[in-house]
Amino acid sequence: MGVAYSVGEVDHLYPFFMKKHCRAQHFRKKYKNRFFADKNVINGLFSQLNNNLKAANNWEFITVKQAKQHISLCNLEDFEKEEQEFQEVENELPVLSDQSLLLEDHHLKTLVTHLPPRTQGYRWNLVYSTAIHGSSLKTLYRNMAGLDSPVLLVIKDMHKKVFGAFSSDPFRISKYCYGTGETFLFTFSPDFQQYKWSGENSYFVSGDLGSLQIGGGGGGFALWLDADLYHGASFSSSTFHNATLSTHEDFIVQDAEVWTVQN
Repeated sequence: MGVAYSVGEVDHLYPFFMKKHCRAQHFRKKYKNRFFADKNVINGLFSQLNNNLKAANNWEFITVKQAKQHISLCNLEDFEKEEQEFQEVENELPVLSDQSLLLEDHHLKTLVTHLPPRTQGYRWNLVYSTAIHGSSLKTLYRNMAGLDSPVLLVIKDMHKKVFGAFSSDPFRISKYCYGTGETFLFTFSPDFQQYKWSGENSYFVSGDLGSLQIGGGGGGFALWLDADLYHGASFSSSTFHNATLSTHEDFIVQDAEVWTVQN
């Protein structure tokens, strides 16, 4: 009757035989065409290998698949621990510099998982709020002067719909469009929906003293705000292939906030 070995013992025996097999292959290649090879050395090597293989009849061998299953079982506890730690980090709410009037916990949990990796782990700093700074696009630009980090624009309209945009660059007055493919739109109307860059054009963000525009190339801007940050509009755009972010294409802004998400 054969002797049963544990899987752990077989894991150690398998490399041993593989090493012997590789050495045998090496000698075969080395002395294939050399008539002065020492036959005693070669025969001795093969004799040792054969003896090991005969002894192996009393051992239990497992397949590679079984070995992988063993490794998986051994690492299952560590994997579950790492997964739990990841979930805890993922479920953590971002730290806000000020209390938000627009973002509730479920908004924050959802948004933080969709932001680019380079923004993860940073405190969210409130740069502009209509409730604090008044409704003025000019003030919004002024508060972001000298800022060099991505920003999150959040809007609540008169129908209580929450939506907005993540911009890879802070908002500023510019003759040409700016931003990168990290820019995206989002809406909680009522379920969360993210609209990423389609790749069709680069009309990410542009603005002047009269309005702020995000996305374009379709029937209108994906998101448009006037100088008073009171009237807004949202149309389908080629930049993001988005649906209307609000309940209606034209909407009235109740409140708006802009957060920086990186130091």
